[in-house]
Amino acid sequence: MKDDREMLDNSRTTALDPVLLSTPFGVQTNWHVITGGACCGKTTLIDLLAGRGFQTVPETARQVIQGEMDRGRTIEEIFENGGSLERLVMDVQLRIEHGLRATDVVFLDRALPDCLPFYRHFGLNPNEILADCFRHRYASVFILDLLPLQLDGARIEDETYTVLLDEALVHDYSALGYEVVRVPVLPPQERLEFVLDR
Repeated sequence: MKDDREMLDNSRTTALDPVLLSTPFGVQTNWHVITGGACCGKTTLIDLLAGRGFQTVPETARQVIQGEMDRGRTIEEIFENGGSLERLVMDVQLRIEHGLRATDVVFLDRALPDCLPFYRHFGLNPNEILADCFRHRYASVFILDLLPLQLDGARIEDETYTVLLDEALVHDYSALGYEVVRVPVLPPQERLEFVLDR
């Protein structure tokens, strides 16, 4: 993988096209994005929301990577061509969101704009997918403050990477016109109530 500093540098130097950023949103939705750097507690929060009866969408990238690992590929092999992997994640995420009803209350573990910093990280131009980020407007965007990093078989990030990803997500969602809501580090149930209160 590329140097972590390069991701942050790219997030600042590979500017989002101002013409594309003026694109009007297609459909207003009742979807709420739960996002943040690696190991910030997204999955735990999504699971708690599902337990309360809300419709949820798990993280697409994790599903794609797990599917490849189930086929016998190693994490190194999967990330050998990170650009192709990220394009696949984007395509799958686009299909998932296209299949949701805009009027339903849905909580997504990452959404289309999350692909923007990953495109940069893998040397792709984020403006290739920027117009797709305006197909739907999310009701809210929650970015979870970071927890201590715990690596597992599907993660390759380190602490520097996840801090840079957090910064890039705030930058990109804000550039798209969203008012990002930061979710502080709290016990899981308190985080759940924090999100539901907002």
